[in-house]
Amino acid sequence: MNTVELIRKKRNGEILTEQEIIFLIENFTKGKIPDYQFSAFLMAVYFKNMSKEETAALTRAMLYSGNVINLDSIPGAKVDKHSTGGVGDKTSLILAPIVAAAGLNVPMISGRGLGHTGGTLDKLESIPGFTTQIDLERYKSIISKCGAVLAGQTKDIAPADKLIYALRDVTATVESIPLITGSIMSKKLAEGIDGLVLDVKTGSGAFMSDIKDAQNLAISLMETAMMFDKKVISMVTDMNQPLGNYIGNWLEVYESVKVLQGENVPDLLELSLNLAGAMLSVGGRAADIEEGIEISKEMIKSGKAFDKFLQIVELQNGDLSFIKDLNKYPKSNIVEPVYSHEEGYFSKIDNYQLGMINLELGAGRLTKEDIIDPKAGIVFRIKLGDKVEYGEKIAEFHTDKAEVLDELKSRFNGIIKFSKRKPAEQKLIKDIIV
Repeated sequence: MNTVELIRKKRNGEILTEQEIIFLIENFTKGKIPDYQFSAFLMAVYFKNMSKEETAALTRAMLYSGNVINLDSIPGAKVDKHSTGGVGDKTSLILAPIVAAAGLNVPMISGRGLGHTGGTLDKLESIPGFTTQIDLERYKSIISKCGAVLAGQTKDIAPADKLIYALRDVTATVESIPLITGSIMSKKLAEGIDGLVLDVKTGSGAFMSDIKDAQNLAISLMETAMMFDKKVISMVTDMNQPLGNYIGNWLEVYESVKVLQGENVPDLLELSLNLAGAMLSVGGRAADIEEGIEISKEMIKSGKAFDKFLQIVELQNGDLSFIKDLNKYPKSNIVEPVYSHEEGYFSKIDNYQLGMINLELGAGRLTKEDIIDPKAGIVFRIKLGDKVEYGEKIAEFHTDKAEVLDELKSRFNGIIKFSKRKPAEQKLIKDIIV
């Protein structure tokens, strides 16, 4: 095969065969196709798209570029959840222990923060001692002992994805549905799962701001999963405001623990219960999502979900004393209140910019070399539709970076809008695709 001819073929909108896609992925992964040629191929895919068969072939080639974990020796169904990412999106920390406590296995390979969105690994690693870099033997051992593991991608899992993603990031080809699908599904299928629940975000804090794009991505992901004989449910969910009230790594662990201990954070609890219910349905533990929700509520009420979280933390070397006594955790040098400059109904926020402000407070990386401050973040105290008085405290900034405060508070005031009339209520779960 000839790389130039395959680039030309896709540039002209023709369909590539599975063997042609395997040739491109294998040779790029081995360093036999240079970055400039593979970049041209990525851009051709971006503009000309891929059929569902091509997308499945791409996923398969990326999946088998590395190891596929075999969990057949562990009894019971294996299910996972994937979110496309957002601001304050901490549901993995809540639903993994719920679902494991209810009797399913949750082999979760997660990622780090990407742009304005937080990463599950960064959140977990804010717990002192918690390790996410786990070899395969220990990965299986932890699942056998407690039914869940929350680990990072190793160099042996879908190595083609790491190389391709790095190139997509610098060639403006991130927002391609086939390329997103291949990236997500190659990692998820490598976990050895039987079923998957997808949380595809839409809104100002999501990579897919338009709901139609989010639905199309959900369908692409589902079609690919089903081609690999996996059971799958998708939810398209709102990301036009933060999920919950706490944004930042330790702050999100704090709020997740509170929910597992029975505290009602309405939007966060609603989404966590629905996703957990869907996972229990996909894994055969519940007849449908509604029954799964009731089981999930019981796991929280009985204390079993929180106990399971403690077990996961202990098995992954986390210091349990910080989870059992949340106030033990060190505080930021500065906890700065932010007050409303207007009155009225909270009607809109640029959630992407809120995520960037959180990042610049120290909770994320501006460059690959940056070190995350796990204490940093934002407590955001209002929800869309709330009546706000002038001078009311609406947020807190947690940071050690005094030099950025004034500028970030000014930016914050510029991204939040109020109206005289109460805005129409927005559904948190906009679509469920089964």
